[in-house]
Amino acid sequence: MGDSITYVGLDVHKDTIAIALAEAGKRGEVREYGKIANTPSALKALLAKLARGGSALRFCYEAGPCGYIIQRQLTEQGHACIVVAPSLIPRKPGERIKTDRRDAMNLAKLHRAGELTAVWVPDQAHEAIRDLVRARQAAVRTLRQARQQLSGFLLRYGHHYNRPAWTLMHRRWLAGLQFEHAIHSIVLEDCIAAVEAAKARRDRLEAHIEAALLDWSLAPVVRALQALRGMALVAAATLVAELGDITRFDNPRQLMAYLGLVPSEHSTGATRRQGGITKAGNGAARRMLIEAAWSYRFPARISRDQLLRQEALAKPIRDIAWKAQERLCRRYRKLARAGKLPTVVTAAIARELSGFVWAIAKLVPPTHG
Repeated sequence: MGDSITYVGLDVHKDTIAIALAEAGKRGEVREYGKIANTPSALKALLAKLARGGSALRFCYEAGPCGYIIQRQLTEQGHACIVVAPSLIPRKPGERIKTDRRDAMNLAKLHRAGELTAVWVPDQAHEAIRDLVRARQAAVRTLRQARQQLSGFLLRYGHHYNRPAWTLMHRRWLAGLQFEHAIHSIVLEDCIAAVEAAKARRDRLEAHIEAALLDWSLAPVVRALQALRGMALVAAATLVAELGDITRFDNPRQLMAYLGLVPSEHSTGATRRQGGITKAGNGAARRMLIEAAWSYRFPARISRDQLLRQEALAKPIRDIAWKAQERLCRRYRKLARAGKLPTVVTAAIARELSGFVWAIAKLVPPTHG
């Protein structure tokens, strides 16, 4: 194989892949190659044709619904391939024409210039765990919607439960409700059945997550993160499944930026303006940290459940978790006294909590079996 490099841009769709080639060098030719079917055999034939030129091949394509199958196939064949973050692809403001051919050529050109940002590609075992926790997140959304539909139905007919809902007492209260029309009782029972089915699905998936951790290389990191307040097993597993190997971030600031928990900024000259958080990166991981941050509005203490989670952990990890409690609980009260909105306070706490997550992950490298 020669020293020359050919950059290959792939615009991937369900059925087809548009291909463009960019020769190495600032003034190297950029040309359309054509389209192939999105199948392993067609991709293999493409590799055989492109390899005849003797150049090293550098592939890229946008992250999307087609996943990482193409990246894995190309890597197994010995070719470099990156999966690109679509939101970070440079785009010209005046462009009003978008076609598969142009997208592929643009990817090849930008890949050659080194202006593309690659996403982290999980291995197949990690991706399976991530699919499992995302299925659990979908079940939680379904349960919430089912409960909202039931509450909305009861509200329309003047039935209010003025105590904490979704308890055993609430379920008994629902069973005792009566309506003027028998059809409304049928609707009520259907809504209750939908809530119970969604709850059973959520609980079933949580049990599967707990069982799947036994064979996962990042299970030690999940166990260690449970030392933190607000980080039960499912929350910690979701966070690690979404973030992957946290040690790939060189410092906690990179992790905070990846999670979209840093303030946005629009500054020019001597004027500096900061706005709300950027909300870039992984939304599911950010949401888990926000949920955990709410628990720091209470005074610092180690609950019985947290103590049980910490018993088998090393002292340095327990020390970081207690340091996080002391700092974040104090910080929460300070920001609240300053008159900050609760949502703003919680976002600030979540940002600092991600720093402690990074510190603990650094102490517990993943196992490789």
